[in-house]
Amino acid sequence: MPERTFARHLGAFSGLAEAAGRGRGLFPEAAPGPELRRAAREAAGVLDLTAGDVRVEHAWTAGDLAGEELSWSLGHGPRTRAYLLRPRGASGPLPGVVALHCHAGMKFAGKEKIADGPGPPSPEVTRLRGQIYGGRAYAGELARRGFAVLVHDVLGWGSRRFPLGTMPEPVAAAATQGLAEGLSEADAYDRAAALHEHLLEKYCVLLGTSLAGAVAGEDLAAAAYLRSRPDVGPVGCVGLSGGGLRAALLGAFDPAIGAVVVAAMMSSYRELLDRHVAAHTWMLYPPGLSRVCDWPSLAASAAPRPLLVQYGERDELFPPAGMRRAHAIISRAYPDGGYEGVFFDAPHAFTVPMQEHAFAWLERHLGA
Repeated sequence: MPERTFARHLGAFSGLAEAAGRGRGLFPEAAPGPELRRAAREAAGVLDLTAGDVRVEHAWTAGDLAGEELSWSLGHGPRTRAYLLRPRGASGPLPGVVALHCHAGMKFAGKEKIADGPGPPSPEVTRLRGQIYGGRAYAGELARRGFAVLVHDVLGWGSRRFPLGTMPEPVAAAATQGLAEGLSEADAYDRAAALHEHLLEKYCVLLGTSLAGAVAGEDLAAAAYLRSRPDVGPVGCVGLSGGGLRAALLGAFDPAIGAVVVAAMMSSYRELLDRHVAAHTWMLYPPGLSRVCDWPSLAASAAPRPLLVQYGERDELFPPAGMRRAHAIISRAYPDGGYEGVFFDAPHAFTVPMQEHAFAWLERHLGA
């Protein structure tokens, strides 16, 4: 890490970056390939999980879509709940997409943030969709274009969230205070969940994994289930923000994923050091990964498999220099093509134009 770094949130301790990087080779631009993927998987401590005892809990139709609410067991915690959306009346195998819900500081809900179930969305979900998804439940829009779209909850979200009663009292008290201030149950819960993520990461690291590794294990299990269905063909993945992070991890660790879309979740690590670390989830910082590779190198580790990265020119969570460096790193990993990096005039969001661009790209690469 030869470049001198100043991190405003470290202040007088900014030299910690140089001290830590001295002789340790932080943020290397690692070459894509199986060696990098194995090393990154080990650094993140990816769990080996299987979606077992899969059940169809409910089926419904809504307009031109058919939906199933599924559940499965991962061997720990409550059963995972998921939605599978398809065009109504579709016959024959359809290309599949694992649509990965975002973080967004909202853990009371998971899959509902991007997919409609048989009932209406909650006010909190409707608000979030208006802020970062152009008002859409984009998984349904993608299904209408001829895909089988799977959206599932993961560790810490929705059906896999932690009850307040299991959280330490000072953490759970944040929800109690939120209710006293007039917040909804969901918004009050999310106050506590934001604090609880720090504790969850401590447990994960102590147990030899990480929040990124535990979530990636659940996403790998979901993708394997989707591929196992006889009515599903080739499978890709897509996500915004924390969902884009999950898409990058899934693409790196699952060789059977055919195409990956990462929306508004890309920067080199070095540029994040100045003021942009605090804004992100622990999933972006698996212990030891920064000594294995830079974040864009991990996203490009399965090159030349098709990869689309969408950047927001006005994304407040990522520095422009970090996004530009990431684009250059990924481009170098794809000398013969297969990577498309597009800069949109957008904030931290998956806007309708970004969605439409991603859907058309997935159609080209998965064959809808």
